[in-house]
Parts: sequence; C-alpha cells; structure tokens
Amino acid sequence: MQNQTSTIFETLFEEEVYQGLTDFPKHLSSKYFYDTQGDKLFQDIMNMPEYYLTDSEFEILDTHKDRIAQWLSSKKGRFNLIELGAGDGKKTKILLKHLVKNNVSFTYKPIDISQNVLNQLEKSLHEELPGLNIEPRQGTYFETLADINSDNGARKVILFLGSNIGNLLHPQAIDFLKSVQNLMNEDDLFFVGFDQKKNPQTILDAYNDKAGITEAFNKNILSRINRELRADFDLEKFLHWEVYDPETGTAKSYLVSKEQQSVCIDKLNLKIDFKPWETIHTEISQKYDDEVVNWLAEKAELQIVAQFSDQGNLYKDYLFKKE
Repeated sequence: MQNQTSTIFETLFEEEVYQGLTDFPKHLSSKYFYDTQGDKLFQDIMNMPEYYLTDSEFEILDTHKDRIAQWLSSKKGRFNLIELGAGDGKKTKILLKHLVKNNVSFTYKPIDISQNVLNQLEKSLHEELPGLNIEPRQGTYFETLADINSDNGARKVILFLGSNIGNLLHPQAIDFLKSVQNLMNEDDLFFVGFDQKKNPQTILDAYNDKAGITEAFNKNILSRINRELRADFDLEKFLHWEVYDPETGTAKSYLVSKEQQSVCIDKLNLKIDFKPWETIHTEISQKYDDEVVNWLAEKAELQIVAQFSDQGNLYKDYLFKKE
C-alpha cells in the first residue's frame, strides 16, 4: 500500500476515496453516488411507492404554493431564486410555474454538482417555461452561492429541498446553516425541507426497498470507483444494509463485505483489505421534529418565519430569515 503522504491526487474524488477507504471504520461520501447512472437511479428512487419524501414535499408545494409564493415575493423588486442541489427540478417546477403565471419578477439559479443533471433541467425548463429566466451553475453549494452573491445586490431566496440537510449530522448541519446564514442579507429567505420522525418501519422501507433500487444506488459508488479509478470491486460481494435509531432520528446506510477480500484501486496504487462483515458507511439520513429544527435554527442564528406540512405530517418545509 502506498504511503498517503506520497500520493498525489488529481481530483477531490480520488482524495476522499483514498481517505475514506484507508480510515477506520471505512466510509465513502454519498455525494459520489451521483453520476449519469446514479442520477437515473435516484429518479427511480423518488418514484418508488415506499419513498414517501418526494410525494410529501410535492403535496406541500402544491397545496401551499399560494402562501409560499406570497412569502417569496413579499418584498418589492426582482429576486434570485437559488436552489442548492436542484436535481431534476420536478418539485421546484410547481413553484416556478406558479411564480411565472403570476408575473413575479425573478431569476432561477439552480446549483448542482452534476452538469448532466443541470443540462437536463435547463432543457426541460426551456420547453415547459420558455419565459423563465434561468442561469444554471455547476459546482459546490458555497463556492457557487458566494459567486452568485457577488454578482449583484438582488435579494435572494435560497431553496434546499428533498431533506438534503438530513445527510448531515447535527454539528455539520449547524455549520451548514451558519454558512448559508453568513451569505444572507436581512431580506433574504432560506426554504429548507426536513423529513420528520415517524414510524421506524416507514423510514426503513424508504431506504431499503424490496426492488433493490436503493441498494443499486448505494453500490453505484463502487461502480464509479471501478470505472474512474480502475478498481476491481465485486458488487455481489457487498450487502446493502440500513439501520434507523428512533431515539436520535438517525438512519444510516452501509455496504457490508460478505467475505474476506482484497480490492485493488490501480489509479491510487492502493490495495484495500476487508474482513468478513466489515462495513463501509455510505450515507446518513437524519429525521427531525419541531424541537430539533428550532434548536438548529437558534444555533445558526436563523429565525423560523413559516412552516408547511403535508396532511400526514410526514415531512415539513421551514422558511428561515436571518436573525
């Protein structure tokens, strides 16, 4: 195994794969699930009957679009509607269509790490909403958000849908919210989706479907390492495993080695040994209640000004402003 100090990484992906697989316990970041194949698998996940998050947020945006739009356009003048991790924009289109229909003056600026996703989103929006001003930005959240912030003095409404904040443990979530808060001005708004605590079995079913789509999504990170870093992971030798702790509201995903095995990653000049039933932690999906969200907001110096729920109270979108 090559000494890490002498390894030169060409990309952040290479560096984080190296660090994650040589760490103990092993881990890989869920952000690397997403490539062309991963994007398609996630679309399939969102269409699964077990994956209640998408339908719940669809319901919220559709049911409350008038009230949400009133909040977003409450101040005079044009604003930038900035979406972090825009994805395919299916849910956001509910708001976009409503805002365009009501002649609200805004520019939609979707941010995503995947250029493939942004290309598809821009194409679909040009077809469905030809009058929409859209300026896609490829990159990480904060670098791109900071760039947008320096573009002009327009008011910002920042969207972070899909309970993506749930991929962060509470200390990381506070840091994330603080980072966004630091880029907000007094009249800016921050609209965030938080999946709620509920029947533990409902949560487990959403992240471990019987059709195996979520398993394929998690294992796609191994396929990507095989393809991009010339590795020889045998996906059949790994088990996808999901756990949920109702006390902390934390769901975790793992890939578990079914046997003792070694994997070579040629591009990193690296050999990784696995013991039987050794894990790679791939994802966290945090669940919340009002008390936790209020605590996170207080720590990040944000104030909740409105909240919106689906009929079953499975999911909530909260609207924040700077304290």
